[in-house]
Amino acid sequence: MKNIVLFIALSTSILMAQFSYPAEDFLGGGIGYSPMYIKLDSIPGSFYLTGLGLDPKQFRDPFVIHGGEGFAHITGRWRIGGYAGVGATTVASSPTIKVFSDDNNNDSLDTGEAVKDYTGFFNPTIEAKFTFSLGAASVEYVMPLLQDLELSAGALMGLGRASLAIDQQSGNPRWNNVFENVYGTMDSTGTLYYGVDSTEYADPDILPGAVPGLLRDVSATFFNFQPYIAVKWQFLERLGLRISVGFNKGTISGGNWELNGRTKISDSPTSAIQGPSFRTMLYIGL
Repeated sequence: MKNIVLFIALSTSILMAQFSYPAEDFLGGGIGYSPMYIKLDSIPGSFYLTGLGLDPKQFRDPFVIHGGEGFAHITGRWRIGGYAGVGATTVASSPTIKVFSDDNNNDSLDTGEAVKDYTGFFNPTIEAKFTFSLGAASVEYVMPLLQDLELSAGALMGLGRASLAIDQQSGNPRWNNVFENVYGTMDSTGTLYYGVDSTEYADPDILPGAVPGLLRDVSATFFNFQPYIAVKWQFLERLGLRISVGFNKGTISGGNWELNGRTKISDSPTSAIQGPSFRTMLYIGL
């Protein structure tokens, strides 16, 4: 009986030591590669891609952000850190072309207008690329489980930037053509000469000439918030693994989207960058 009592007392002492080791052991920090996986509810603007012959369902799911993360203890069981990363996913299409005779110049196929297959070499390619970049700071509270195993709860808070770029190419671009002026001829004084015919000379519209491709990029910067729960396992003296599960929440207010990084789109809708997130980190440190 005495042996049983002694065994229970010793076991209890060991367990209490494992679960309540002193706060001064929470020292140091770590840094490492940390990919983030987000199951996005939707990609802003992807609904309109079907009109370009693209399938939004072909975007990578879950969305992956490749980044780096670091953390350091500040006092007691409180820990701060930072995260920075960027990810992108692309869908593309090369549609079949039919040429029709637009007899009434209404830019649409009407009954009776002649139609034929296009057999030339300049089939257009259409590509959409969604990019999400994130820079955030983290604050978390650490709860020890075992000597080398910790559970923590915290949140990532920072700035995110989302962009959706639509690239339409009608042929293979050449290096020297990339730098041509599509509006006219520029002289040595910086004056642009734009040619028009006699009917437009009085009040011309300044429009770009024929180009092999057109790129439109809509983007916005927003506040991103991601609460999470993380498990940290120090399996070697200077090497460990962190796994975090949370929910990413970012909201882009209406009218904050920009075209090509400079022109506000006043009627752009409110959009959400949100969904469950999963983050892994193989770190070097304590």
